[in-house]
Amino acid sequence: MGPIPLNWDRREPLALINLKKKNEETGEEELASRLDHCKAKATRHIFLIRHSQYNLDGRADKDRTLTPLGREQAELTGQRLASLGLKFDQIIHSSMTRATETTEIISKHLPGVKKISTDLLREGAPIEPDPPVSHWKPEAVYYEDGARIEAAFRNFIHRADAKQEEDSYEIFVCHANVIRYIVCRALQFPPEGWLRMSLNNGSITHLVIRPNGRVALRTLGDTGFMPPDKITRT
Repeated sequence: MGPIPLNWDRREPLALINLKKKNEETGEEELASRLDHCKAKATRHIFLIRHSQYNLDGRADKDRTLTPLGREQAELTGQRLASLGLKFDQIIHSSMTRATETTEIISKHLPGVKKISTDLLREGAPIEPDPPVSHWKPEAVYYEDGARIEAAFRNFIHRADAKQEEDSYEIFVCHANVIRYIVCRALQFPPEGWLRMSLNNGSITHLVIRPNGRVALRTLGDTGFMPPDKITRT
């Protein structure tokens, strides 16, 4: 049997059942029922938000708090998300200070949406970029950060569970490197190309994952809802 189509997230139903066992012990009818049991039914909408502008002079993470402009950006991002009229299921955010503060401001505009903090989404160097850049990180950093950021991708970015009945709308507040890597991986593009993209502070990136495993990028780094004088990248 050839490669299973659209199995980038290892959740294609054909990949989840023991085909050898099927050939020896079951008929086609039972196979269809087993496949159906593994099939996703719902669409997942993933909103990836880059944190707002923060104080670059902070020595430790706790000192890298949002600037006054960064707090303003987060308000604008929160207003934009609220204006979409969607029933958001959860906000998952990086445990770094700038992402946590951005989340707190956004969540004021989305009352009742639960917040979950995770270390997996912390900023880091996901993979050596191509083309290479001389000022980037030593190989050891990629080795450590890359495994964690790949784990974040595998943990959070996949088609819906078979038991999920309704479409979901989830917000992830994290960092530019993490978001760019996730976008490349989700679209099944070479992840080494992540540094070719640029994301503004407080920007919204919208990925859609269909039940059949197809992925679409609706928006990448949208800040069209911010006045031009409020837009920053650092």
